[in-house]
Amino acid sequence: MRLLLLTMTVTLAAQAAETKMKFEDLPAAVQAAARKEIGNATITGASSEKEHGRMTYEVETKVNGKGRDLTFAADGSLTEVEEETSLDTLPAAAREALRKRASGGSIRKVEKVMAGGAVSYEADVRTRSGRNTEIGVNPDGAPHKED
Repeated sequence: MRLLLLTMTVTLAAQAAETKMKFEDLPAAVQAAARKEIGNATITGASSEKEHGRMTYEVETKVNGKGRDLTFAADGSLTEVEEETSLDTLPAAAREALRKRASGGSIRKVEKVMAGGAVSYEADVRTRSGRNTEIGVNPDGAPHKED
């Protein structure tokens, strides 16, 4: 039983692994859609990842010194946008929930995540024990469903 669980864990981790790649190696539909979305941003990276059985492609950019990551389906449709922002720009409930969930740790980066018409917020946190973790909340401060 332990071997089966270990095998399943390793398999799931391998499926979720992100593969770095060059922008030019992305599918043509993703490249075209990304060029339309990027505007004056600088491309800083690209990757592919299998999520929920589907291949997705992420284009990492920088705009005015802040990160903006775009995730596309293989057909070029935009599925998610993550924009780096500051904690003080979040709705009060989300800001306070992130601070509370950080439990005295250091919030190092905050992102506004837009996917499927919904908005949520993610924070990269360095815990008091020195571990890095990510937490997510909805605008009302409730934990994000995938967190």
